[in-house]
Formats: sequence, structure tokens, C-alpha cells
Amino acid sequence: MFKVSVVVPAFNEAQSVERTILAIRQVLDISGITGEILLIDDGSTDDTAVIAEKAGARVLRHRDNLGYGASLKTGIGNSSFNTIVITDADGTYPIDMIPELLQRMEESGADMVVGARTGSEVKVPLIRKPFKWIVRRLAQYIVGRSIPDLNSGLRVFRKDMALRYYKLYPNGFSFTSTITVASMCDNFKLEYVPIDYRQREGRSKIVPVDFFAFIMLVLRLSVLFKPLRVFVPVSIFCFSIGFLKLIHDIVMAISISRDTGASLLVLPIVSSSAVAFLLASLQILLVGMVAEALAKRSFRAEGLRERKD
Repeated sequence: MFKVSVVVPAFNEAQSVERTILAIRQVLDISGITGEILLIDDGSTDDTAVIAEKAGARVLRHRDNLGYGASLKTGIGNSSFNTIVITDADGTYPIDMIPELLQRMEESGADMVVGARTGSEVKVPLIRKPFKWIVRRLAQYIVGRSIPDLNSGLRVFRKDMALRYYKLYPNGFSFTSTITVASMCDNFKLEYVPIDYRQREGRSKIVPVDFFAFIMLVLRLSVLFKPLRVFVPVSIFCFSIGFLKLIHDIVMAISISRDTGASLLVLPIVSSSAVAFLLASLQILLVGMVAEALAKRSFRAEGLRERKD
């Protein structure tokens, strides 16, 4: 028998929140799942909270609009059960897939099961697709594993695993990306289940500038968990430029010595730019090695604390 806390962040979702809450309650009842529905009203200016409460949700309110991630943190922190389900209030995710996600989690022993938006009917705005692809590819490079859907908002996970990264979660839309990358870097077991994704009701809260926030988030997480995945390529890039410039300087010096008869010993063979790039590559590599050692030491210490607890 599953016991779950369903966390639903909402900001001005009055037109769809009742349908979402009723659908969640119906799915839990039909499936025989014991659970609570926590709706986090993130400073809505409409009747989202009132409608959700009448529909049977336990409503927690933010006085101001703090963000999607802040809402999920509030919901997770106030949940009663160790199994957490998150979904959106805008009607985009198939609520009826929750039992299947929970079943997959139990059968596979996964720490998190994500509804990957790779089903037969996925309504993602065309303008977002290239940006989502870039961020996902970057994340896949960092974790070294395939990620069918980096930031799906329909997923099931263990509360104790989520709390491990509590201080890392941003208040904005990057919560799901953070928990995905962080848990994969720490080798937690993730499973993906294909789902459909409907056209949202109402206006999307994501703006184009969030793309750059996602990029910076993934890079920041890589420095925290796998620094060498970032520092080594940058070091190689700087070394390559410096080495090519060094070869160019040597070739030019030989050419000048042949034309003028001057000795190579008195010619300025190596340029300052070549030296700068070569030294920069070494410094970046050393910083990356130190960061890698600190990251591993931090994780070992965290693991020891968890075992003692």
C-alpha cells in the first residue's frame, strides 16, 4: 500500500486547479493509494487557494510570489509521507500516470521515477525545443548518462533523497533540473516512464531568460559534483590555442632568421599570448583537480554523517 504526499505548486491557476485536484483525488481513491494533496499557493492574486481548498487539497500559502522551486520546497518540507509526487496545476501532465510511476518505483527500487515527455502526444511550444535540447545535452555531458527529460514536472521520489540537496534548490523553475542532475551525479537510481504532455491552460510562467538560468545552473552543479567535466575541456581549449600559437611563433622566427641571417637565439621566438594560454591551461587544470578533491571529500563526509544518523 502506497502512502504519498502529492505536492502541487500553483500561481494564478484558478481556471484549472479544481480539475487537477479532483483528478488527483480520484486517481488516489481508485488506485487504493493513501495520500494527501498539498497545494502551495505561491502568492496568487486570483481564487486559486480558495478553489483548491474547496476541492479537498491542504493549502499552504506564500504571502508573495517566491517561485516554482520555493513552492516545491515548502510542500516537501511540510509533507507527511516519505514518498513525494509532484505535478503541476495547469492541466498539462497526465494525472492518471501517477499509479504507474509509483509501481515502477516499487518494482525497480528506484530513488526517483520521472514522467518523460516522450509520449505520442507532447505539446511543447516549438520555440522552446532547441533551448531544451541544448540544456539537456549539456546536462547529459555532465552526468555521463542519458536524460530523456531533464525538467519534467511529473515525478515520484523519496523525501529523504530530496532533502539531501535542499540547500541547492533554487526558488525558480530549476528545481527539477537540480534534483535530476544532483541525484544522477551521486549515482542514485532514476527511472523514466514515457508520458504525454498536454497544452497548458492559461499563460506559461517561463520566460526566455530562464534558458540562461538553466545553463548557469547546470554548470554550477557540475562544479559542485563533477568539476573536471568542465575544467578539463576548458584547459584543453586553452592549451590548444597556446600550443598552436607557439608553433606559429617558431615557424615565423625560422622564416625571419632565414631572410635576415639572424640567429634564433636573439629573436623573440615565443609570444606573450602563447605563454599566457599555456599557463592558463595549467592553472585551470590545477584548479579543477583541487575542486574535484574537495567535492569528493565533501561527499564522503556527507555519507559518513548519514551512516551515523
